[in-house]
Amino acid sequence: MSAVFAYVTAASIDEAKRIGRALVEERLAACVNILPGMQSIYHWQGAVETAEETVLVAKTRAGLAEALAARVKELHSYDVPCVVILPITGGHAAFLRWIEDETASRAPSNP
Repeated sequence: MSAVFAYVTAASIDEAKRIGRALVEERLAACVNILPGMQSIYHWQGAVETAEETVLVAKTRAGLAEALAARVKELHSYDVPCVVILPITGGHAAFLRWIEDETASRAPSNP
């Protein structure tokens, strides 16, 4: 099993909760952590912008990363949402098995 983190930013805590709940209910993620109050500075349409955003960190299997990213895009208010997949290279074996178990009823996008 290859576990990964999906790092996602959202416009608000309400949007983050809506996306996070959908990912967990649909078994695209075993768990989503929501971290409100993140400050972002970024280029957008030729200008430097600042915004308060909320971070989601979803724990899932590598085989579900593509489906998770597609679902986030469907649910997100941004034209270009931040969805970045980060490998988990180690960790508590029982926790990593739990991620696999909680997402096992969802078929992988790349078997």
